Amino acid sequence: MEKTAQWVISQGIHSDVVVKVGDETYPLHKFMLVAKSGYLRTKIMESNHSEQTCIVDISEIPGGVEAFEKVTKFCYGVNFEITINNVAVLRCAAEFLEMKEMYFEGNLANRTEEFLNRAAMKSLPSTVAVLRSCERLLPMAEQLNIVQRCVDALSMKVCIESKFPTRSPEEWWAYELAGLSPAFLQKTLAAVKSRGASNEALAIAVSAHAEKKIPDILAGKSPPPPGPTWDDARAQQRKHLESVVSLLPDNAPFSVSFLCCLLRAAIFLDSPTTCRKELEKRISAALDQATVNDLLSVTLDYSGERIVDMDSVRRVVAAFVEREALGGVLYGGGAVCCSGTMQQVAKTVDAFIGEIATDEDLSVSKFTGIAGVIPKTARRFDDDLYRAIDIYLKAHPGLDEIEREKVCSVMDPLKLSYEARLHASQNKRLPLQITLHAIYYDQLNLRSGSGVTTPGGGGGGGGGGGGGGDLRSQIVTDSALIKENEALRSELSRMKMYVSDIQKTQPAGAARGPKKLTLLSSFSKTLGKLNPFRQEAKDTSHIVDGAMAVKPRRRRFSIS
Repeated sequence: MEKTAQWVISQGIHSDVVVKVGDETYPLHKFMLVAKSGYLRTKIMESNHSEQTCIVDISEIPGGVEAFEKVTKFCYGVNFEITINNVAVLRCAAEFLEMKEMYFEGNLANRTEEFLNRAAMKSLPSTVAVLRSCERLLPMAEQLNIVQRCVDALSMKVCIESKFPTRSPEEWWAYELAGLSPAFLQKTLAAVKSRGASNEALAIAVSAHAEKKIPDILAGKSPPPPGPTWDDARAQQRKHLESVVSLLPDNAPFSVSFLCCLLRAAIFLDSPTTCRKELEKRISAALDQATVNDLLSVTLDYSGERIVDMDSVRRVVAAFVEREALGGVLYGGGAVCCSGTMQQVAKTVDAFIGEIATDEDLSVSKFTGIAGVIPKTARRFDDDLYRAIDIYLKAHPGLDEIEREKVCSVMDPLKLSYEARLHASQNKRLPLQITLHAIYYDQLNLRSGSGVTTPGGGGGGGGGGGGGGDLRSQIVTDSALIKENEALRSELSRMKMYVSDIQKTQPAGAARGPKKLTLLSSFSKTLGKLNPFRQEAKDTSHIVDGAMAVKPRRRRFSIS
């Protein structure tokens, strides 16, 4: 504007109007302004005519000083260039100042409108530039339909480029969109989706936006710590993170690693609960694709040495189990025929528990809280869970008997493999109840003596091969085993109560060896009644005592 003012002064004509725009003032000439601006004409006519120089304040003009300088040049006939970066500003300023054809043929409003239609929206990058310039022109840019025209043009071009890319890399269009504000990007993605774009294209656009807005978070760098020094930086990162989460389209195929990275940052930045719940919901929907490292990234701090959040993983797993339970198939005994995805998640969760079990600050309730979310029917074998339990008991030697029983309560000892049961029977860290389960399950299989395969494959080789792929036969077999296991659990529970009563009534120094052996022999007779193949089975209770004294010949299975 300085050059424009100098040009006006050089003409030797005294200015008769002063225009104020914010803190700036411009001495100009009425006849040059009123010829093209209906707004300025009205303001000048309404001003006090007694003063030689009138003052007009138009601080509310869209675009501020920058826009008014170009408007003044246009009014004085000074050439300047209309570009994709200033066309929206000039269009809004022309509308504000009423620079229409009724006052001057070829006025500024008509020229900018012509440029928008013919040149500004011909390519994707130029359309993005125009739309970005509208961010500081609201609501005028929306009232003039500039925003919607840009969104429509972008959506059409994005759909074409996502299907038939014309540049390399193929996702170049997504990085062009990444510069838009979250609100404008949301409008654009909604329009793209309405035109039939794939969910993959939407996910690519949001991922590119996240790479631009929160690169440090996606790179795994720790957010600034809480404190007055970093409050502004944390607030800025939190704002960008929440904007990215708000952009996540439904059913878009985001990787679990990407979502876990966002959730981890949301935890450390103290993001709102709604933001964290949205991420947890999306992670649970694709939990079968998660790895142990993904779950660890949510649980541990950025140094990877300390557990800071277990509740988020527990809620994610619980939401997945709840959704799977709705589609489960019930059969004999009330058990659920779990899907392959449930079994995969169970395996991942067991491995995850094994990784965090060594943390000394991990309480029993936290450990059982995450391990117990997975239903016991989801695991074909409990070997991985037993390994995690053994690691936890080894890392927490100060637990009493009740706490150790609570830790082991999430495991089904009857679903251990033969090697794992052999290890459990010699594991002094386990409570007595689990040891008895391991020993007497093998006793039961020995009594059946008909080659029935145990859950761990430790039985004989007598299983016929004809109906291996028959689902109905498998369901019937599993149902029978479940009923047998439940009966065995009930009997073992009664035995434990009986032993506890004897220990309370006997003196402390009394010899308990003979009574214990007699009790075990008596209980073995009861177990024999549970054998489903007892037509020709004989009572072998007289050899139980001897069997208890002989150590297994097999090599010890060490999981510790």
